[in-house]
Amino acid sequence: MPQTSKRITGIMPSGKDGWEVHFAAMTRKQAGEDILMLSVGDHDFDTPAGTVAACVEAVTTGHHHYIQLPGLPRLREVLARLSSECTGVETAAEEVIVTQGGQGALFAACQAVLDPGSHAVIVSPYYATYPGTVRAAGATFTEVETRPEDGFEPSAAALEAAIRPETRMIPVNSPNNPTGAVYSRGTVEKIAEICRRHDLWLISDEVYWTLSGGREHISARSLPGMKERTLVVNSLSKSHGMTGWRVGWLTAPVEVIRRLINLNIVSSYGMVDFVSRAAVAAVENAYGVAEIAELYAARRAAFLEEIRGVNGASVRGSEGGMYVMLDISRVNPNAEAFAWNLLETEKVAVMPGSSFGAAAEGHIRISMCQDEPLLREAAARIRRFIAGNVTRRSAAE
Repeated sequence: MPQTSKRITGIMPSGKDGWEVHFAAMTRKQAGEDILMLSVGDHDFDTPAGTVAACVEAVTTGHHHYIQLPGLPRLREVLARLSSECTGVETAAEEVIVTQGGQGALFAACQAVLDPGSHAVIVSPYYATYPGTVRAAGATFTEVETRPEDGFEPSAAALEAAIRPETRMIPVNSPNNPTGAVYSRGTVEKIAEICRRHDLWLISDEVYWTLSGGREHISARSLPGMKERTLVVNSLSKSHGMTGWRVGWLTAPVEVIRRLINLNIVSSYGMVDFVSRAAVAAVENAYGVAEIAELYAARRAAFLEEIRGVNGASVRGSEGGMYVMLDISRVNPNAEAFAWNLLETEKVAVMPGSSFGAAAEGHIRISMCQDEPLLREAAARIRRFIAGNVTRRSAAE
């Protein structure tokens, strides 16, 4: 066949990326094995009934047709109000474009501000698609590693040192996936200052803002001089229990939104009508939001209660979001080998930290997307597995 483009062949590098553990565990789970799946961030419960009922009504009353490219007007309005609540900055519907999930918003943001040959600075650990989304825009990036002992919050000096003449943007994610870190006001202010001083765009991924674990959520968009240079990525997937519905949105300056409508013309050509109407109902009624936040806070507390103090391992970050990061470097610095052995020995599937950047090597990411009894059982299995490894290592010494 004819040669494919360098653009698509370069999005994801070839080779292993750590996700093989998840896919192998999923295959075994579907074949009937008793595998505890703690490797992926998808809710273990269905979308709230009110949202589903609104979708059914929209389908049965004929809302099956094309809608406006930037999104259903009513949906843009309610998402603008939600963005005002999330970021602390009054937001107009014209500053919002509806996308296919948070990933669609991230893709749109990178397409909006990056050119072939431009450069981004990515904080590590990062959400797994950040590097590929930057590459899809033809840009390069430098990975700035955070330190576990700093709660995985980035150092302003390290960010500053990574900036080049061709640098155009910095993406940040708080509450963070995979670490669960919730950035302090001081950290966000330092990142904002760097963006202002170097005239950079800031992509602020705030998908987990409702799951901040009781800590203050700070959006860089609310800081002086940042509204005009911040693109906020958001989604209803986690906050409203709508992972499979693919409803996200980007909040940005009006001129950026206008130009991104042209991207929609040649990519998604807009969203689904009946799904959009269900999303309106979900936002207007806040279906599931408080309950989901309370659920994950309780699950995180239950898991941490069972896992804290385990010999040879320690919890890092893990303040918000849907995940716990466990530092297992003293047990086995090779997180992928640890994850494979844990799957084989105890039938628990977790993600090796290396899937999220070099800064997460020596860690595993544990999803809280199971009910409390299963999370406690998983913690017991992990504790038993680590104890066995520590005992064998001591005997060898």
